[in-house]
Order: sequence, then structure tokens, then C-alpha cells
Amino acid sequence: MRKQWLIRPLSKTLTLNPNFTRSLSSSTTTTTTTTTTTTFAVKKVTKTNFVSALEELRRHVRDADFISIDLEMTGVTSAPWRKSFALDTYNIKYLKVKDSADKFAVVQFGVCPFRWDSKKQSFVAHPYTFYIFPRKELPFDGPAYEFLCQTSSMEFLAKYQFDFNICIREGISYLSRKQEEEALCHLNLACDGESSTSRSHLTEVKDILLDSVTDILFSERMKNRFEKWRDSLLRNTTEGSRLENSNDSKTQFQTIFFKMRPALKLIGFTSHQFRLINMVILKDFKDLAFICNSGENSSDQILVVYVGSNDDKDIFMKEVKDSLLKETELKVKAAVGFRHIIDLLSSENKLIVGHNCFLDTAHIYRKFFGPLPSTVEEFASSVHKNFPYIIDTKYLMNANVLIQLLMNKNSTSLSSAFSFFCPHFSNVSEISSSSSRPRVNVEVQVDEMSSSNWNSRANHEAGYDSFMTGCVFAEACTHLGVDFKLHVPSSALSHNEKLQKYLNHLYVSWDSGDTIDLSTGNSFLESSGYHNRRYRYPEVVSENVAIIWGFPSNIMPKELKEIFYKVFGRDSITSIHYLDETAAFVQFSKKNLVFKFLTMKESLERNNDAVRVLHPLSKLLEGGNTRAAGYKVYTDICGSPISKLQFADQAEAVGIDQNTTYELELKEEVESEEEKCLETGTENSISSKSRSRAGSYDSSRSSKLSSVELIESLFPSEFQLGKVRRTNT
Repeated sequence: MRKQWLIRPLSKTLTLNPNFTRSLSSSTTTTTTTTTTTTFAVKKVTKTNFVSALEELRRHVRDADFISIDLEMTGVTSAPWRKSFALDTYNIKYLKVKDSADKFAVVQFGVCPFRWDSKKQSFVAHPYTFYIFPRKELPFDGPAYEFLCQTSSMEFLAKYQFDFNICIREGISYLSRKQEEEALCHLNLACDGESSTSRSHLTEVKDILLDSVTDILFSERMKNRFEKWRDSLLRNTTEGSRLENSNDSKTQFQTIFFKMRPALKLIGFTSHQFRLINMVILKDFKDLAFICNSGENSSDQILVVYVGSNDDKDIFMKEVKDSLLKETELKVKAAVGFRHIIDLLSSENKLIVGHNCFLDTAHIYRKFFGPLPSTVEEFASSVHKNFPYIIDTKYLMNANVLIQLLMNKNSTSLSSAFSFFCPHFSNVSEISSSSSRPRVNVEVQVDEMSSSNWNSRANHEAGYDSFMTGCVFAEACTHLGVDFKLHVPSSALSHNEKLQKYLNHLYVSWDSGDTIDLSTGNSFLESSGYHNRRYRYPEVVSENVAIIWGFPSNIMPKELKEIFYKVFGRDSITSIHYLDETAAFVQFSKKNLVFKFLTMKESLERNNDAVRVLHPLSKLLEGGNTRAAGYKVYTDICGSPISKLQFADQAEAVGIDQNTTYELELKEEVESEEEKCLETGTENSISSKSRSRAGSYDSSRSSKLSSVELIESLFPSEFQLGKVRRTNT
């Protein structure tokens, strides 16, 4: 899944060579060769063959030098405004990735361990495609799972022959570590209670008020039958068998043995009747026990067991409880499912390789660890504890100048990088390549099949994409000066000094070059290679940014900019970015212009005179739905789990009120002003106007601009010039 803004998982990177200068100088001399590729499928794993595949993969991972991964999801952004924008801070970009990981599902997970074989002088790769599906496996696991599907993403998967039937019917389910912890906690609480009634629909039974004749007659009938059955056991007679075989009872009572004790299996009763039977046993039979036990095919069977004395009953109930606990623990462990793969990758501390993999990493955390942290720094720290060595091939290719020169402005998408650096694996018959470019040999093994010239012809299948990622990384390593021929199995590739400057650096946003160091939590701008183009974007100063929403959809970006030029002057606006057709960022050149705009907007909305009609901002305020606030409000909106299609609807759903946001700006202005005054020792200089504005919004109208001030804003340049002249005289 990788297309336009559809962020795609992991994999891509490549190359440069110690003989880099020579390869560049000879790059005009190319050779055309013919290659024949071997085709067989990546190993596909579903719930049917998961157990055997897990044990097989466990061996490959332990022997691997690095493991490449790739994910396929049901979508990327839950709303257009959830895309990454130039004016988004690091934490905002993280919140948008968090929203994506919270709302969309992972349906395919590709894993490909790479092991260097010194005898063959080649890597040996084992690609796997796991179909996964968030199926509810435990009866107490809450409601069924829900996730969003983005039409463009689903169309993309279908285009590349993704089998939705296999995914839904045979996909491997999973529990996150948090879900497993909660399930075991629920289990322990249930077992600490009345173990005989801790399952399914049966709850602890106390005295039930028999307020109907039917319940009274049923309870008495059950009491008589259990007495006869118990007495027949004690007298060692066949009366119990006659009871069981009577016409009205043969389908409801069946004598069996449970834990070496005689028992009656109860069949065909309703939930209410079971509760009545339980009440009868508890009140009238100290030597009988009512329990619910898992039978064949995990179906519950209700039993009445003869236990003899009270002491024997206590021993028996402890046996039942211990058995129930062990049995349910096994069920929880089985429900962990695909997370066993994630635990394996985490515990082995091997180098994990992905391509543009920040979103993939967020999905892994959300699906298999637990809810994502609220800040990018917390996220980085937690990921680093579980995966201490990660390399993003997208970052590697763009951060290394030599690789950039070798690629000569070629796209760093996974497929493009793979075709450029690994033409011997590409699905082409004619290959034009530099005669001096080295090649890393890779032998692919899938079950009993192997090939050193392999192509599964399954682009955008997670297993094959993870293989492509690993190949690109291997080629890139050779161009960074990593000599695999000198590599010994005991040396960890993650500790190679030539890779340290790329280790744990992931793009938070590829387009802007914003990068996070997972080992420190620090954010920085990658600018050594491709992202020297960053000059196109002005520096983001969040304090200077106002966000406006709910304005008429017919206002185009150029027109919106002209509106602000007329009011504040042409040097007042640094940039404008639309979130959707009725919402936009406006970055002012100065912080005070943000507050000035918010104040002016509020004043115009209170006026119904000619000034409002003539004012340039009046067009922006048409319809009466226009709202505006500072950047902090945008952070609050992005942090909400709610996702409405339009930003204006989102703000309303989150509960952002225009007056509240305006008061917030007033308060922040005064607090900022007070801090400055305390630093300079000029406390009295705090403007009374600011104090009164922040005092009581409802009772005070001092924040309203005067008519003169509003008229001045109609002609900003002329009035500023007049003020300068008066000052000079």
C-alpha cells in the first residue's frame, strides 16, 4: 500500500559504494543484460498454519543479521484535515499518526529475516506474509472490534489482488499486551469468585425470589430428581438409570464421570432454569456441586457432581477452580495469536529494517502493545525499549549525500529504489546498469524452494515488500562501506559504526524532513540530502499561527490572502495553508497580529453598522459560522479521538466554543505580558486594557475595538504612515 499520500510501510533504501567516484565517472557506460527470474510465492501464513510457521520463523529470526518488515493497512487518514501539513508541529504530526493507528486495521504483516551465509557469500532470505484480522477470541473480551476502511486504500489493495476473503476468514487474530493483561485480570477475578458460576451467562447465585408457580414447581421437581439420583448412588441401585431413561428426562439428564466422580450432565435447560437449579443445589444439597465446565469444541457443559462431604466439596471446588484457571490461561495465550511474532522480534533485539516506517511503528505499538502515548517523546521512548535498533531505509537514502548523488534524483519510493539498486530481482528482461556497480547476492528460501534470482511477481504484498526492503538495505550497506565478506555471525550488524548515524532515525513526516531520534526522543530536521529543498517552507512559529474554520467555501486561498493583506498589510502574512475547503492556517509575521485579528473579528461580529459591511473581513465572516483561535486549540482538536470529515464539524464535536477560544487568547496575552513585566521589573506597565479584557468576558465589553480602530483597519498602510509622521514631528 503506497501511493501518493497513502503512507506505506517499511522498506526502501540503497546504495553507494567505496568505489563511488569511479562508479559515477563510469556511469555513462552501461551494459544491457538478459536475466531469467525464478518465480514462486512468498510463504503465506493464516491461522491454519500459524503454529508451525511461528516455530519455523523463530529459528530464522534467531539466526538473522537483520529482519525487514512491511505492513498493509485499511487506510491512512480518517479525514482530509488529518493529513500532515507544513504548519504542523512534531507533536501534531504524531497525533495525526496516532489517530491513523487508532482507527485503521493492519490486514497484512510482512516479515523477512536475512542471514549472511559466509560459505555462499550471500544473504539467505525467508519472506513471510501473515494475514491478520482483529477477531474476538475470548467470551469476556468486550464488544467486537471496529475499524475504519478508506476507499482509496481498499481499492489499492484490490488492484494488487489482495484476498479479502482469506484475511477475514483465515486471518490470525491477536491480543495486545494490554489486552492480555486485562484478560488475565478478568480471569483471576472470576476464579476468585464462585468458580462454578463464573462462566458464560451464569453468575453468582444467591437466594432467588420464587414469585411464580412455574418456578416453584420446577424447583421442587428438580429437588426430587436430584434426591433420587443421589440416593441411588448411595444405595448403589439402578434407580438413577431409570430416572435418566424416563421419557421426560432422557434428553435432559445424562450420567457421566467428572474428575473421577459421578455427575449428571444437564441438557436443554434455559439460563433461568439453570439459575434455579443452582439455587436448589446450594440450599438443599451439601454433598452436590453445581459447576460449568468446558466440554468438546469449547462448548460449556453444566454438571451436578456428587462430592460427598463438605471437606471433599472444598477440595473438589479447588480442583475445578485450578483447572478453570489453567484452561482459561491457555485460551488467553492462544488468543495472543500474531503478537507472538512481535514478542519474538522484540525479545531477540535484532536490527529491524523498514521503509518510511513511522506509521508502521505506530501501528505495531497500537495493535500489539497497547494505547499509544499522548506525546511523540513518550512514544519514542517506549518504542526504543521494545525495539532498540531500527533503521528506516527512506531516511538512510535521503540522509546520505553519496547515495543521493548516485541515485541522481531518482525516486526513493520502495519500488523505484528496488528497481534501481536490485535490477537482478526486477521483473524485467532487459537491464541497463552501471558496469562497475557491485551487487549483493541474496538467496530466497520458501519451504523446499530456493532461488538466487527470485521474483514473486507480487508487488505490494507485505511479504514481498519486506523482502524488497531488506534487499535495498543490504545494497545500501555496501555503498556505506559495510563489507559483509568480513562479517562474522557473532558480530551484530546493529553495532556497525558505519550505520550508527542512521540508527533509530525515523521520518515523522517524510515530505518536510521532520525526523525523530527514537533513542533520545529528540526531533530534528533532516537536511543533509534531499531535504535541502526545505527552503520552500518558511519556519513554523506556532505562536504566530491562527486557525480559521467555518468560513464560506467559495473563498479561494489567493482571495483569503488578499483579505488579510488589506487589513494588516502585505508584510503581515508569512503563509496560508488550507486544511479543507472551509478551514485554513494563517501564519502571521508577528505574534501580536494573531491577537489583533481575533480581537478585530470579535468586534466586527458584535457590530451591525456600515463599518462591518465595508470591512474586508466581512466576506470571511459571511454566514455567521466563522470561528478562529490560536494554535493551542488546533492541538486540542487534533488530540481528540473524534474524527469528522470537515474540520468545522470536528471543532464543534470536540466542543470548541468561539467565546471560549477568544477568552483563552485574552488570558494567554495577559499572562505573557505579566511574565515579561516581571522579568523587566515594570509590573505597572501591564496595560489596563489587557487586564480588563481578561477579567470577565460576559460582563465587560472593553475588548471590543472602537469604531475609530475598526476604520483604521480599513486602511492599514495609510494610518501607519500617519502615525510615523506624527511621531517624527
